Amino acid sequence: MSADTSTAEYTAVVEWTRGDQDFLDHRYSRAHVLRFDGGAEVKASSSPHVVRAPMSDAEGVDPEEAFIASLSSCHMLFFLDFASRAKVLVDVYRDAAVGVMGKNAYGKMMMTVVTLRPAVEFSGQRMPTEHEVMELHHRAHAECYIANSVKTDVRCEPLRFHFRNATVG
Repeated sequence: MSADTSTAEYTAVVEWTRGDQDFLDHRYSRAHVLRFDGGAEVKASSSPHVVRAPMSDAEGVDPEEAFIASLSSCHMLFFLDFASRAKVLVDVYRDAAVGVMGKNAYGKMMMTVVTLRPAVEFSGQRMPTEHEVMELHHRAHAECYIANSVKTDVRCEPLRFHFRNATVG
């Protein structure tokens, strides 16, 4: 990507308020709000797999989902950038990424594996070969800032490529 991010700083505001909950009985809502510098607000909560309802809000994005989404989003943005530079027209990019929780070598829970499963649709004059598409994914994976920042095993297993009316992969 073209912007120099070598010294960039990013911010997010995470806000939770107790309201009239007792809190000290450990029965409080984990629902909170994530706020970003562009004005976006996202409902958030703990994962219902970790904290059961009603203390968890299944409608909110949990940290595990946000982690997976940030890896997927970063990969996609690099993929799109590299495809554009290669003059390959991308119409649709959809990734159904999956993360798996497990214990690390110290017995601590962590996101052990995140698998990206992008499905990409192409059109236009220049259709990429399957090899070129895989190379775009490889480059995107190698350059993704988020993937380069974590211990998690991040894998990319493209599901399919659509070239006009044909499907490959």
